[in-house]
Amino acid sequence: MPNRRSILMLLALAPVSLSPLGLAVPAQAADALPYTPEAFEAAQKAGKPILIEVSAPWCPICKTQKPILAKLGEQARFKDLVIFEVDFDTRKDVLRRFDARMQSTLIAFKGETETGRSVGETQPEWIEGLVEKTL
Repeated sequence: MPNRRSILMLLALAPVSLSPLGLAVPAQAADALPYTPEAFEAAQKAGKPILIEVSAPWCPICKTQKPILAKLGEQARFKDLVIFEVDFDTRKDVLRRFDARMQSTLIAFKGETETGRSVGETQPEWIEGLVEKTL
């Protein structure tokens, strides 16, 4: 019988969102999850393609990146991509952990290995190239 921790880890890897009727439906790959160390570690151990998205609500570059990431997440090849969002203003502990010094930082992981990062990038083809490094 699975224990509580196993169930929580599985839920972190299989996110859901609410439909307009309030029903739980599977989330799309590009739906960003709030970063938690436990969910990140579980995704790494599962060998998932991972993108850390450091953003701030006031950041115009971050606002430009979001629809690009959403569009990439709709592609079949990125169906397993897990995006963890890190708030630049409130998660200084996480910024230190990833050595992220600016908002609009994207950090790619293939399982437990960091495969690339970019700061301030808004060119769709360059962001796509970074996300491809997670596969």
